[in-house]
Amino acid sequence: MLGGYAGKILWVDLTTRQWRTEDVTEEMARKWIGGSGWAAAIVPKMVPASADPLGPENILGFFTGPLTGTMVPSSGRHSVAGKSPLTGIWGEASVGGSWGKALKHAGYDALILTGQATEPVYLWINEETVEIRPAGSLWGLDTYEIEEAVREQTHPKAEVCSIGPAGERLARIAGLFTDGREGRAAARCGLGAVAGSKKVKAIAVYGQKNPPLVHKEELLKRIKAALPAIKERTKGLANFGTAGLVIPCEQLGDFPVKNWSLGSWEEGAQKISGVQLAERFLTGRFHCAGCPIGCGRRIAINQGRYTSVNGGGPEYETLGVFGGSCLIDDLEAICYANELCNRYGIDTIDAGNLVAFSIEAFEKGIISKQDTGGRELKWGDPDTLIGLIKEMGEGQGFGAILAEGFPALAQRYGDAVKEMGITAKGLSFPSHEPRAYNSIAVGYATANRGACHLEAFSHAFERNVSMPDLGINQPLDRFASEGKGVMVAQAQNLMMVFDSIAACKFLLFGGVTPTIISEWLSLATGVEWNKDDLLKCGERIFNQKRLFNIHCGISRKDDTLPERILKQPRGSGGAATNLPPLETMLDEYYSFRGWDANGIPTEAKLRELGLV
Repeated sequence: MLGGYAGKILWVDLTTRQWRTEDVTEEMARKWIGGSGWAAAIVPKMVPASADPLGPENILGFFTGPLTGTMVPSSGRHSVAGKSPLTGIWGEASVGGSWGKALKHAGYDALILTGQATEPVYLWINEETVEIRPAGSLWGLDTYEIEEAVREQTHPKAEVCSIGPAGERLARIAGLFTDGREGRAAARCGLGAVAGSKKVKAIAVYGQKNPPLVHKEELLKRIKAALPAIKERTKGLANFGTAGLVIPCEQLGDFPVKNWSLGSWEEGAQKISGVQLAERFLTGRFHCAGCPIGCGRRIAINQGRYTSVNGGGPEYETLGVFGGSCLIDDLEAICYANELCNRYGIDTIDAGNLVAFSIEAFEKGIISKQDTGGRELKWGDPDTLIGLIKEMGEGQGFGAILAEGFPALAQRYGDAVKEMGITAKGLSFPSHEPRAYNSIAVGYATANRGACHLEAFSHAFERNVSMPDLGINQPLDRFASEGKGVMVAQAQNLMMVFDSIAACKFLLFGGVTPTIISEWLSLATGVEWNKDDLLKCGERIFNQKRLFNIHCGISRKDDTLPERILKQPRGSGGAATNLPPLETMLDEYYSFRGWDANGIPTEAKLRELGLV
């Protein structure tokens, strides 16, 4: 058997309540690696482009990588994938925590759910059994409450992945959450609604089967040699988490302000910074499985309006869209809103962007008090944010409309969403600005799931990361455009590798390169890899997802960004005047990718990648 892999894929048919296993082959490992790569191989084969994302034809897959659950640092990740009910195209969310490791140690590299149950169920998976159990008594619990309830029925150390009330109601911004109060979230693309449509409330897993490692001692030796540099170079993340990015990103102009219309918010950023979070509310930090960094924040609020807060603190993305984009500088309120989203099982990125859009649309008279049930929507008002999030989570009032996401809002409000809804392919922007880093414009426009800073993570190479393996010998000029199409394509290929092995991309800041990854993977699996092999796999994986989207109707017309981003300078801050020349960079990107002018991979490219 290959090292690194558990060796089995678990298929569960919820309609027939039957399950089976499939052996992992060396061909699967070689062509698709694992994790996100297996998602790319399996989802298009199983899900017709015409499938209703909330119907029985869609699948919901959970995919670990060959390094998940091993000694390799920061390898406690897995991907969740299916057709997105939010955007109608490729849907994928990557998440850390401990659930993926537990699935691997239970003996499975992947879990794929097909069909639909008729009544609420949860799955109990361990080394001995796979059970589909009734979950009627669990329906309605939030994602914090359910962990304890499921552990009482299964195993005290079981890891639990669940949906909250929003997923039960099929809210299209619902995600899947793990690790209880730490709130690790596979939140993007509305895949929590897919679980809800299948009536799956939770999946509990437990096992102690360590995946075999072919060259274990040598792998351990290499990892011990790399760890000191990784820890030293990521001290900022360890000390302040991703919240520590708030002040530097605001200074660079890489921060959303007033629904992406302004360029600076210095005083507000100071009030909601990672330093403030640490000084005022931090009770500890937590690590995803195998992580030497520990960027997770445990917080508690002990006085005032929000004393119920006790769990995972807000990440940078959440602080950006709840804080800067809504002009809310009340850190306590943001922490409370973040916890509400975690409990309801809602994507904070979509939620924050939807609230900011709503405030601007209300201000301009497009949304009225009649729409909002008498609620006035105001900038800088915590009650606006919290009230709308409660409505989203509970499926009530105007929030129930917002919880359907921007594509549904476009049907209701038309051009207003085109103007003020800051999305790509229907997915809300994360808190990084294409006008601050030109490469982000290309990355958001071409990312397979819609606006995503993680499919390329290219701004790291325009700020403080070099990558000689990709020909990037020093960080690039963020306002330059020449070469950015090529760089983004290369970065996307590399990120497909990270999501397939599966490991945290923060390892980049620790100096981990494709060459190092290939060495670790070779020692773990016993299959020889080099960096070129891995990057070619990454290219294959990215193109396979693109093909799925093409079958869903995606082409160059969709590889674009809102006019606000492309034509309106921010006017102040660290990126006051820059506008990304997307079309020029897109031409370069398509040419390098081997796609035609309409964004379709050529037959020659598909043959080169073994996709025809």
